[in-house]
Amino acid sequence: PTRRRTASYAEDEDIRSVGSANSGVNSTASGFSGYNPPGTPREIGVPNTPRSIYDNEYWGEQSEEWVEISRDQIYIPNADDVGRKLKVEAAAYSLESGELLMHRVVKTDLVLSRTPDPEKRAFVTSKPAGGGGARFRIVTYNILAEIYATQQQYPHCDLWSLSWDFRFQNIIREIVDVGPDIVCLQEVQADHYESHLYNAMHEAGFEGVYKQKTRQSMGLTGKVDGCALFWRRTKFHLIESYSIEFNELAQRQVTQVIGLNPRSEEGAAILNKLSKDNVAQLVVLELAQQSMASRSNREPMNQVCIANTHLYSNKDYPDVKLWQTLHLLQELDTFIFARGTNLPLMICGDFNSTPDTAVYDLLSRQAVHPGHPDVNTSDENGPNILPDIMNITHSHMLGSVYNTVLGEEPNFTNYTHQFKGVLDYMWYSTQNLRPLSAAPIPDESAITRYGEALPSTQYSSDHIMQISDMQIMNGGGRPP
Repeated sequence: PTRRRTASYAEDEDIRSVGSANSGVNSTASGFSGYNPPGTPREIGVPNTPRSIYDNEYWGEQSEEWVEISRDQIYIPNADDVGRKLKVEAAAYSLESGELLMHRVVKTDLVLSRTPDPEKRAFVTSKPAGGGGARFRIVTYNILAEIYATQQQYPHCDLWSLSWDFRFQNIIREIVDVGPDIVCLQEVQADHYESHLYNAMHEAGFEGVYKQKTRQSMGLTGKVDGCALFWRRTKFHLIESYSIEFNELAQRQVTQVIGLNPRSEEGAAILNKLSKDNVAQLVVLELAQQSMASRSNREPMNQVCIANTHLYSNKDYPDVKLWQTLHLLQELDTFIFARGTNLPLMICGDFNSTPDTAVYDLLSRQAVHPGHPDVNTSDENGPNILPDIMNITHSHMLGSVYNTVLGEEPNFTNYTHQFKGVLDYMWYSTQNLRPLSAAPIPDESAITRYGEALPSTQYSSDHIMQISDMQIMNGGGRPP
C-alpha cells in the first residue's frame, strides 16, 4: 500500500465526520454484519488546487500520513483498521472530456472493534412435575429507543456507544443468541422496526407485529416508540392479533362508564390524567406441529395467548399504572372468555412497577389492599381515576416466572445511575402453563465490568433481557 499525506482539496473536502451528529453516514464498525461503507479510499491527484482551510498544514499542524488500502467499490473494515480512521475519496469525471467534475473526501471516526459476543446466560430449572405438553422459550426486553438514548440521560456513555447503529448489532445478536420462540420487545422505535428490526428478525426465522404508542412522532416521522412481538415461524402460526390503546380505553371509561362529557371540566381532567399514549399487544399463536390427542391427553392445548405491554413510566402516578394494569386484565378477561376455552396466557413487558407496588399485588394476588399507598394518592395527583377497591380485581390466576423459578424477583432488571430495581416481568396463567427454567439476571459485578451503569458497550439497553422456558400443561398437570 502507498502511504500518503492528508489531501488538501479546498472546497471539495467534506468537513463532516462519519458517525458525527451532522453526518449522513453511519458509524464505522469492524465486523458488523450488514454494514455498507459509503465508499473506498482512492488516490486522486488534483493539480493546482488551492489549500483548504480544513487542511492541517493550513493551521500549521503536522500533516497526517495516510496509507491507501483499497480501490474496490465496497470496503468492509477489518481488524487491521481498529483504532484507526478511514478516509473515503471519490471523484466524478466527464466521460467526454475526462474533466474532473466533482471530488469528495469523507473521514470516519475511529474504527471500533466488534464487541464480544453476549455472555452466555445460565438457566435455573424448576422442580419437575408430571404431565405437560409443548415447550417454548420466551423473552421480554426493553431495548431502549434511540429517542431516549441521549447523553443527558446517560452521561457515563460515549456518544458512539449510544448510537442506534452500534446498539442494534448488539441487541439483535443478544436476542438471536438465546434461541427464543417468542420475543416481546418494548421501546421499539417505529422507523427502526421498519428499517432494521423486522428485516433482521425475519432473516433469523421470525414473523412479527408492531404497535406504536398513540402520541405524535418526536419531530420526524417514525420517531415514536412502541411494542413489537415476534414468534418463530417454524414453531408457531399466528391465529389472531389485536392491539390495545389505553387512550381509547380512557375515552370509553369517561363517556360510557362514568357518563361524563369529555369536554366538561371533570371529564377533561380525567382524560388528561389517563391519556398517556401507552399500548399493549395481544396475539394468539398456534403450534406449527400440534400435539395429537391420546388416552392420557384427550384435549391437548395447541394455542397460547401472549400479551406484550409497556406501562406509563412516571413514578409519581402509580394510580395511572394501576388503572392501566386493571384495564389490560379486564380486556384479557373478555378476550379469553369470549373464546370459551382454557387458553394459556402470558403477560410480558415493562410494567414500570417494583414488587412493592399495587400493580404487582393486582397481578399476583388478584386484589390490592385498601391501605396500599398507591390507591390512596393525594389530591395533588389530580382527580381520582380508580374504582372502588373491591372492584380492583380480575379472574386470572397468574404467577411471576422469575419468582416461581428462583423463589424471588431479581434484584434489578433496570440498572441506571438514577434507578436500580425490577420493572420487567413475565406473568403466566398457573392453571395451564408451567415455567421450566429462567435465566437469572447478571449480578452487579458483571454489569459494572463494562461501565458504571447501563447501557454500556456490552449491554446496549438500560434493561436486562428476561428469558424463560415454558411448558403448556395438558390434562392432569399440576401447576407449581
